[in-house]
Amino acid sequence: MKKILIANRGEIALRIMRTAKEMGIQTVAIYSDADREALFVRYADEAVRIGPAPSSESYLKGDEIIRICKELSVDAVHPGYGFLSENASFAKDLSKAGIILIGPSPEAMEVMGSKLAAKAAVKKYDIPMIPGTDEAVSDIAEAEKIAKEIGFPILVKASAGGGGKGMRVVEKVEDFQEQMDRAVSEAISSFGDGSVFIERFVGSPRHIEIQILADTHGNTLYLFERECSIQRRHQKVIEEAPSSVLTDAMRKEMGEAAVRVAKACNYVGAGTVEFLLDENHKFYFLEMNTRLQVEHPVTEEITGIDLVKEQINIARGEELSFTQEDLKIKGHSFEVRVYAEDPLNGFLPDIGNLKTYVRPQGPGVRVDDGFEEGMDIPIYYDPMIAKLVTYGKDREAARTRMLRAIDEYKISGVKTTLSFCKFAFEHEAFISGNFDTNFVKHHFDPKFLQMEKEDELEIAAVLAAKMMKGSEEKSSTSKSTTKSNWRKSRVG
Repeated sequence: MKKILIANRGEIALRIMRTAKEMGIQTVAIYSDADREALFVRYADEAVRIGPAPSSESYLKGDEIIRICKELSVDAVHPGYGFLSENASFAKDLSKAGIILIGPSPEAMEVMGSKLAAKAAVKKYDIPMIPGTDEAVSDIAEAEKIAKEIGFPILVKASAGGGGKGMRVVEKVEDFQEQMDRAVSEAISSFGDGSVFIERFVGSPRHIEIQILADTHGNTLYLFERECSIQRRHQKVIEEAPSSVLTDAMRKEMGEAAVRVAKACNYVGAGTVEFLLDENHKFYFLEMNTRLQVEHPVTEEITGIDLVKEQINIARGEELSFTQEDLKIKGHSFEVRVYAEDPLNGFLPDIGNLKTYVRPQGPGVRVDDGFEEGMDIPIYYDPMIAKLVTYGKDREAARTRMLRAIDEYKISGVKTTLSFCKFAFEHEAFISGNFDTNFVKHHFDPKFLQMEKEDELEIAAVLAAKMMKGSEEKSSTSKSTTKSNWRKSRVG
């Protein structure tokens, strides 16, 4: 494998290219008009314009990507995450064209891409499942009957897609039909598939995911867990590894379950098996992501394993160079996703120009980004600016380091999630580890940040007034001294 094309953009494209360069592999970037001046485009050995700014006219054009691969004699494609990373049709087209996908097989993508198909695949592998339906439900009356048997509250979920779309919590039977209709409608508009299923709603869950690696020689390993419970709109914003609540026995049990999930679909490559952990510390299979995760750096920090390098080696047909027994957890790591979003306004995107952009530095601090000062945050893509990662000898060391790093991160021109992340890292529930996916709902109110902002402005005003007063007094003294000295010189 001498040349790979990265079918992605931004920080993940740059992160993949850096590992490829260390491995002596040439890289090809594709870019839209919105990314013409982006860092990843300048870093690549070769860069080709793929189309206009909208992703449907650029990064999602699989046929054009394959054409470029052929034209530039590309051996393999790394899809990163998002865009075409879990697109089975694109994976099949690459295979037909004789191009290696640095990822799993199309068949594994298809099975795990549907929550219902995934549930069916893992059912015979003794994987704990949340009580619910095994098939899509469409008949409202029958669905309501099933919901009553499961017991309210229940969750209506779209079989396809993710990100919280097509998902509705139904508290009581009177609301069932309306919420069911809404979930189906949203699933159709978001994924083109109105299939939904029902399962028991876990009220205070923690979101725990297991990183796995599987090669073509029959070896499947788990690289421990990541805690991803701090979320807004059902999407992660803070992650850590390891989780503060898992015992060694639970970690082993969940890791082995994740390996069985991977084997259920003959998985090859890097993947993530997601679980819900309820208030009684019972875990249930949620889904499998058949790609590299945004939060993969925290796993790299605590294991010392470069997951992108392992992905490439697996795609080359190499055997994993380590065993499960070789893997050990060392230290603790946090990641915060720095989004161009306004926490004071419901985390709505706040697109604009990075007038100031200064990264934090120092021991145990890692910033995966794709921007620099003066660049615009495009309106066409996910508004993530960077991933800020810290590492420490233990959870508290990594936490205090993150607070220091957040304070050092200087961004102006757009509002960001950094203020919310600082709030979370200083909150007693987070410090103690006693939190779940309802952290934002139960603990966060935008007024907290507004009050903090007002306090900072008040302190700044007081300091400015003191400085001005001091400057005036100094100026007055200086004038008096100068006059006196002049007089002395005249007399002399």
